[in-house]
Amino acid sequence: MSTSLVLGRAVAGRTNSAPFIRSGNAMPVRTVTSISTTSLPSRRNLSALATVSLITGVSIGAYTLGALYPPALISLLHPRPAPPPPSEPASPESLAYAAALEAELQALPAFKAHRSAKDADEWHETRPYSMIPEALRADKLTPGALRGPGKLALLPLARVRKDASGSVTFVHLGRGLCGHDGIVHGGLLATLLDEALGRNAFLNLPEKIGVTATLSLKYKAPTRADQFVVIRTELVEAKGRKVVVSGRVEDLQGVVLVEADALFIQPQNAKLLNPTVIREQAGVPSAESVLVAEGTAVLK
Repeated sequence: MSTSLVLGRAVAGRTNSAPFIRSGNAMPVRTVTSISTTSLPSRRNLSALATVSLITGVSIGAYTLGALYPPALISLLHPRPAPPPPSEPASPESLAYAAALEAELQALPAFKAHRSAKDADEWHETRPYSMIPEALRADKLTPGALRGPGKLALLPLARVRKDASGSVTFVHLGRGLCGHDGIVHGGLLATLLDEALGRNAFLNLPEKIGVTATLSLKYKAPTRADQFVVIRTELVEAKGRKVVVSGRVEDLQGVVLVEADALFIQPQNAKLLNPTVIREQAGVPSAESVLVAEGTAVLK
């Protein structure tokens, strides 16, 4: 029989098995170690706490950035509430509001670039509806009911080609012109396009007066309120009493918001009307070349 020797020793939570020694054929030496796991739960707890802290920090950071710089879709669906405009158009607050917008308009890079372009001498400027007496504006839509702080606070400023082939009009759209909160009503944009296209068409009609026969619109993108937009028009075709014009509404970055095509026809009894008064009230530029500086018409 072979003899065997077993040595065992327990040391503070660890048990070592001594090698088995047998005579004759030697057995391989095995060491069995038992490790205490009392420290593992605390490590797991620390790992979970770190994960929760990381998720919380990222969430707070994302929320803060989203509040300061909301994504376009979020701000479109849930626009921030805007302070109400001054209620009285003739109040000092309203006048100060309009003056600030006028200064902003005159400083717009797009407007200044257009005014200083190489072909600037081929254009003249006008303020549509500025010739309408205040007493008569109450019966007008754009210069009357729709005019005021929060709506159309400024009269449009139009730059018109002297050959009547096109125009560029700068308009500020307030928060009081919305359908969906923060988004300008499509009908209001149709009205502005109809009037801008009409002014371009009138210049190409024999008696300089006409009516809208057809107006086709394509809404390309939502138009946000409380911003300046640019309305561009151009002559497509002029044949006797009919004129076809096209146009579009853009933001200041050149993004097309609405496209339009229209046909204007001169009435058969146009000669019986007073075209001068009608053109002035519609904002059609006169034959004189003018430059609108700081909101005041000045002969060039």
